[in-house]
Amino acid sequence: MRQLEKYLQETDHKSYPAYKRLTGSYRFPNYTLTIDHVQGDPFAAPSSLHITLSEKQHKIPADYYKTPHRRIMLQDFILRRFESVLKTFDHQTKGSGKSGTLSVTHCHQEVLDRSALQINPTNGELTVRFSVGFPAAGRTTLSMELKKILMNYLPECVQKSLVSASLPADKLQKAIALSDDQQFLRSILSEKNLVAFIANGSVLPRKSGVDDRPMKDAITFVSPKESEITLPLPNGRSITGLGIQKGITLIVGGGYHGKSTLLKALERGIYNHIPGDGREYVITEDTAMKIRSEDGRCVKQLNIHPFIRNLPNNANTTCFVTEDASGSTSQAAFTIESILAGSKTLLIDEDTTATNFMVRDDLMQQVIAREEEPIVPFISRMRQLYDTLDISTILVAGSCGTYFATAHHVIQMKNYEPYDITATALQAASTIPPQAVTAPDPLPDLTDLRVPLANRAVTNQRKVKVKSSGTNAVSLNHESVELRFVEQLVDTEQSNLLGLFLRHLEEHSFDGKTTLADCVNSLYTRYRQTGFSAIANGNTIPGNLADVRLQELWAMVNRYRGLTLR
Repeated sequence: MRQLEKYLQETDHKSYPAYKRLTGSYRFPNYTLTIDHVQGDPFAAPSSLHITLSEKQHKIPADYYKTPHRRIMLQDFILRRFESVLKTFDHQTKGSGKSGTLSVTHCHQEVLDRSALQINPTNGELTVRFSVGFPAAGRTTLSMELKKILMNYLPECVQKSLVSASLPADKLQKAIALSDDQQFLRSILSEKNLVAFIANGSVLPRKSGVDDRPMKDAITFVSPKESEITLPLPNGRSITGLGIQKGITLIVGGGYHGKSTLLKALERGIYNHIPGDGREYVITEDTAMKIRSEDGRCVKQLNIHPFIRNLPNNANTTCFVTEDASGSTSQAAFTIESILAGSKTLLIDEDTTATNFMVRDDLMQQVIAREEEPIVPFISRMRQLYDTLDISTILVAGSCGTYFATAHHVIQMKNYEPYDITATALQAASTIPPQAVTAPDPLPDLTDLRVPLANRAVTNQRKVKVKSSGTNAVSLNHESVELRFVEQLVDTEQSNLLGLFLRHLEEHSFDGKTTLADCVNSLYTRYRQTGFSAIANGNTIPGNLADVRLQELWAMVNRYRGLTLR
């Protein structure tokens, strides 16, 4: 610390590059401060720093971080507190450009494993990564202003947010207990034959389309008695709500009655949520994938033959390639890709699908013969997917009753309240001809045998730059991957991580010998074992990464136009 103070005095009122000298680690009485990267000028992206506390320094009980779900909730809890304290010192020093900026990851409603704050479960070491705008007047250093930040503000931030004594014990215990409940419910879904659970009293509507906080005075969720289930919780407690069983579940009802709101909650149910979100006990099995049409996307040598065949231009649909997919071919590709990525539940909203891909009613089949239609509609494969591959479907339907003939369960939403109308719907469906909802043939083998080559336009660059545009896209140098229709991405930091995955695959995995499946799955397995360091260049881990599922990694790779296959 004293050495840092000396360096600051020596660099005051010097040319801005003099700050580079500060790079390195410095021991403070209760933590270690490391300056990883110093910005090039006061108008550039702020400098990157991290603070490390040992187990003895932060004194947080080890029981809170030895298990993964508790550790992630604890990290999230501390990070939100650190951000709150850090904000009080933001721009409290003078200077030009980004001088005095203090920032760290902003967390939303979901609880995600983030690189911004990590606790090592083995030795208890806590690391928080953040940014500081080093102060300057023009291009002249203001080291005494920086001294205020490093020697006064940051020590106070540490004491108010990163040590056990500063953490509100009751709120922390509540958060940890919630994580125990959430993890336990996830662990028993399969044995209870469920793909999702929504607790009574949940608040599903959100404040607005751009504000994911719970809507005030919203109607709380109450399960229909016919579908109600009581599940155990740790410590002898229990919870009651709607259990959505494996199989085909339809969500129906009039417009604006809450069908899509329910499905959106199930989409986000793959994530745990913070206390007070309203969706704390909306739990969806971890592999569930939202499927939709996506006009204009690329498809790379994919077998979409189960759904698309006999195209007029004689295109090979067992190895389908296009740079501009139609609504139906894009949804067929999305469905096959999700199956290959290990999804066991498909979430579909009729409003965002290609109608001709989803269903052909009996009258249309009478007028246009099946052999004259290249599309095998999804409705005819739904039961087959469940019976042969154990893949369930939850479908929001508002315009076509033919779906009733395929359903195991039907939920009607009326004024945001669910009703079980399975018996009524199945009785009404008894008149629907079987050929309208049955598959024409068995499902073929869908093994992915694609082999990727390194894209020399990318790997021959001196430096491969990764950039993200919110949750809409990531880019590798000038090659952009559109992600806006991968709807379960919820945070820009997830896109940042996907970009690093893609760079690692291009630089280290795509060799023209290993299958794409082996490249992607082995890298993801290594990431699961070693964390963010598996894909970080060098020893420095960026502080702006958030965890993603294997399903989103596959979704990104499959939309990468630069993917070159043998």
